[in-house]
Amino acid sequence: MAFDGIFTRAMANELNELLLEGRVMKISQPYANEVILTIRQNRHNYPVLLSAHPNYARVQVTEIPYTNPPVPTNFTMVLRKYLEGAKLVKLEQLNCDRVLNFYFMTRNELGDRLPLILSVEIMGRYSNIILVEQETNKILDTVKHVGMNQNRYRTLLPGATYKNPPAQTKRDPFSDQDKLYLELVKDHPNREVLAMQLVKTYQGLSRQSALQLAKMLHEERDLSTSFNAFLEQTKHPKANIFTEKNKLAFDIFTHHTTQQEFVTLSEMLDSYYQEKAVRDRVFHQGAKLIHIVKKELSKNQTKLKKLTKELKNTDKADGLRVKGELLTTYLYQVKPNATSVTLPNYYDGEKPVKITLSPQLSPAQNSQKYFKKYQKLKNAVTHIEQQLALTKAEIAYLESVQMQLELAQPSDLNDIELELQTAGYLTQTKQQKKRKPKLSKPETFVATDGTEISVGKNNLQNDRLSLKTAQKNHYWLHVKDIPGSHVIVHSSQPTQETLLQAASLAAYYSKARSSANVPVDYVQVRHLRKPNGAKPGFVIYEGQKTLYVTPDKALVAKLKN
Repeated sequence: MAFDGIFTRAMANELNELLLEGRVMKISQPYANEVILTIRQNRHNYPVLLSAHPNYARVQVTEIPYTNPPVPTNFTMVLRKYLEGAKLVKLEQLNCDRVLNFYFMTRNELGDRLPLILSVEIMGRYSNIILVEQETNKILDTVKHVGMNQNRYRTLLPGATYKNPPAQTKRDPFSDQDKLYLELVKDHPNREVLAMQLVKTYQGLSRQSALQLAKMLHEERDLSTSFNAFLEQTKHPKANIFTEKNKLAFDIFTHHTTQQEFVTLSEMLDSYYQEKAVRDRVFHQGAKLIHIVKKELSKNQTKLKKLTKELKNTDKADGLRVKGELLTTYLYQVKPNATSVTLPNYYDGEKPVKITLSPQLSPAQNSQKYFKKYQKLKNAVTHIEQQLALTKAEIAYLESVQMQLELAQPSDLNDIELELQTAGYLTQTKQQKKRKPKLSKPETFVATDGTEISVGKNNLQNDRLSLKTAQKNHYWLHVKDIPGSHVIVHSSQPTQETLLQAASLAAYYSKARSSANVPVDYVQVRHLRKPNGAKPGFVIYEGQKTLYVTPDKALVAKLKN
């Protein structure tokens, strides 16, 4: 289900019950198009997410943690100036459109009452958050500034007069006195066709909502009862996430077998959007890091192919030696100024071998030329093998960083940036060199028997966790031969169940997250060793045992909670 007008009405009802008469205690803008208003009501703080993201625009109470930027944006400063301490007196939807208006009451510098409207427009790439002075209808600021050259219908800039989004010609289903749906049902007995006509007739219906309404209208004889029952579901929604055509979807209806049910719409949206939104934020905030790792990885993979080809060419070395020896043995048979000679190969049953010669060189010099080429290739083998080992280690390291970026939270990016700076892939600014780096802590989980399990989210965390903080008799786990996180079970005698749960965490936080039957090595920390000069996160170990597990997202969430 899209965040359509019907869903917006349901969310407005939920937020009204939670937030009405509450006060704004804190305002932050962790991301470019998203604002968090912390509203206190009934002795509880509710972090309300107002998102104008082009793909994930929505309004909800969120429990997903976020990190504030060190310097607040201009929009954040305007919101703090006008809304901190303000009281939420009304929250309503504009008709059945995807617009939610928060009505606040506060006071200006003179102590006079100042009514304000914070309008959240959920309209895809045109989504916006707009603060308006209610009495003058003047815009105080917007999260996205829209000038006349971008939108001729209305200007969304500080000081401009606020206009509602363009009104639709469709009917508001909540105020349809003419009951147009009666004629639509009569004219369109096919459910799919009826749904299309409902979308064209009524405001706020996405295709999924229209299909549900069409289904209800076809199932009941009393059409008015069915239509009103559909609208009533916005007051008592059934928040659920389900799978449709191998894709996750959400809605507020109960016409299918649900995959997961939630108490509130906000909890449902947290679950649905968490991974999508986090991936998007990491992609945008870590774009520079992702580009550098991808570039370096591509460069080293090209180098590996070149070195492998050069190593293959060294296979010719023995042939050059044999030709040199044959020329030396049969020197008397080689005519001066000859361009080639055919000699019997006593290494291969006297089979004739044609040897190319340089006519300007004497037979003996030609022989020495082949020995020199042989020696050069032989010396090159050692160098190429060393370079191959270094290049493979570099690729393994970069793949581990790439994997960590794929699994990272936005808060993990600072650690990964520091790691790339330490490794020489990124240059540090003077301020960064002066500042003492602070590493974030590993993720903490608790096994079902109460044993604590730590998971490193990047290579610097992995090094510190495995080689500095973990006790020698505790257990270390890592997926076998695949980039992944270091996992520490903080126990010297963990149960088999705890080891299996830790192994599942190791598999989940690895490149094998989507695989089944993943091999995970485990060994006591005392058996780990880091070679001199090794990359961050690289250790060697011995005496390990191996478990086979399948990553389980539900288990990870359970152990986290």
